[in-house]
Amino acid sequence: MKLYLSMLLTEALGRAGLGVPDTGIQFEKPKVAEHGDVATNIAMILAKPARKNPRELAGIICDALRPLLDAGKIAAVDVAGPGFINFRYAESYIYDMLEEIIRKGSAYGRSETHRGKKINVEWVSANPTGPLHAGHGRQVCLGASLCVVLEWSGWDVTREYYFNNAGNQMQNLAITVRARYLEQCGMTPDPEDLHYAGEYVSEIGREVFVEFGDGKKDADLDFFRSRGERWCFASITRTLAVLGVRHDVFFNEDSLYRDGKITDVLRLLKEQDLAYEQDGATWLRTTAFGADKDRVIVKSTGEPTYRLPDIAYHREKLLRGYDRVIDIFGADHIATIPDVLSGVKALGLPVDHVDVIIHQMVSFVNDGEAVRMSKRSGNVYYLDDLIADVGQDAVRYFFVMRGANAHLEFDVKLAQEQSENNPVYYLQYAHARIASILRFAESQGLETGTGAELSLLCHPAEHALIKALLGFPEIVALCASTYEMQHLCTYLNTLAAEFHRFYHECRVVTEDAALSRARLALSRATKQVLANGCTLLGIAAPEKM
Repeated sequence: MKLYLSMLLTEALGRAGLGVPDTGIQFEKPKVAEHGDVATNIAMILAKPARKNPRELAGIICDALRPLLDAGKIAAVDVAGPGFINFRYAESYIYDMLEEIIRKGSAYGRSETHRGKKINVEWVSANPTGPLHAGHGRQVCLGASLCVVLEWSGWDVTREYYFNNAGNQMQNLAITVRARYLEQCGMTPDPEDLHYAGEYVSEIGREVFVEFGDGKKDADLDFFRSRGERWCFASITRTLAVLGVRHDVFFNEDSLYRDGKITDVLRLLKEQDLAYEQDGATWLRTTAFGADKDRVIVKSTGEPTYRLPDIAYHREKLLRGYDRVIDIFGADHIATIPDVLSGVKALGLPVDHVDVIIHQMVSFVNDGEAVRMSKRSGNVYYLDDLIADVGQDAVRYFFVMRGANAHLEFDVKLAQEQSENNPVYYLQYAHARIASILRFAESQGLETGTGAELSLLCHPAEHALIKALLGFPEIVALCASTYEMQHLCTYLNTLAAEFHRFYHECRVVTEDAALSRARLALSRATKQVLANGCTLLGIAAPEKM
């Protein structure tokens, strides 16, 4: 509808001798329902350059617009307040759209907007030096839901995990695993060899001892590195699977060294005088890109900093020819991103199609107290612990219900509640309630499928619910374009509230069979949209609760 109105307004503005502003034509829902279904402030934006009073200009635009409107879609257009142009949907339009929802079913909300385009989303990418901690969950859930939303908008999505299995961190893991293995062999570990805390490292050491006894006491670090990496990778992928998260590509960082890509990038940067040697280290001339100072990319020890392999990795990724690339990082990466993208650009690759999502950190509270300890895991609150505490649906929902750029406080007690205060429970309860109504209707011999006389739905609560359903495709498109999944959470809970209002004001199964069938059709459509939304969030849409 907004696309339709935008096209008509563009023509109407031309007829009125006006042009579309650079900001485009924006629409919003009026704060007062009686004012209409959708409004635009276009007259207020154009008033100053047109040298007219906004309300007067709105009237001129309306006069040019009315002959263009399809009465089957728009019942009225008028001016309100200081110059808003308000539109009211025709009843026939909302009934037609309700039929479309019922007809499309599980496909309602999908579009072909980006069909034929490829997008790469890289996220999680946690170091394989231990299990995922609870804070990782925000990125895990944000990326997983975003990928589904992008697919619903027509994108061909590649889900990627950058596996940081190179560098000093992996060496330290190997040293720690060996120390814990030797402890199983009866040797006291040197505290300086225990780089990683946590029971999981001891578990890896025990597994090696159970398999080999003391036969690996003289094994080199590569053996223990491989065992540690394998255990951690299995732990991470197991946790992701529990949350219904999958990746198509696991790109190993060590392949950049093995295949000579790191060496190639260093050579290319030096050829362009963008890398130089000083004080035994190799520096990236980031001041050439506007930074306040140059950055070390290879330490004097010969170990690369994160910037160098990240530049090499992004170069490899961009060479695959994606139409768009999305990186999801925690706030701790914010300083390195400009340098990495500038380095890639210096290597001759465009980066305008690379979007970086930065999410803020997460804190956990339980009954008003900060969560710092886990009885199951010692001094780390792992993502597995959080899933066990609140369930995977609450984890998937709570981590995306706030904008990524805002700090998130995860309330464990609220996530456990089975009440309307818990937004996950509230949403799922609405779906289950509708399922119960449909089962009851079928037990009474009422037809709950197609063929209902939808024009019987004339109660304000019925109209409000239908109009709420019409907003779903727009919300999917909004999430896909802004990468902000919280809009979907807000929409779904608003839709659940509209259904509960309808349920309390309009008895669904009545003595009037025709009216009952119409209301059952509306209920079924609502159930479908709630289910579609749950699919995007990666949570269950239960039939019973």
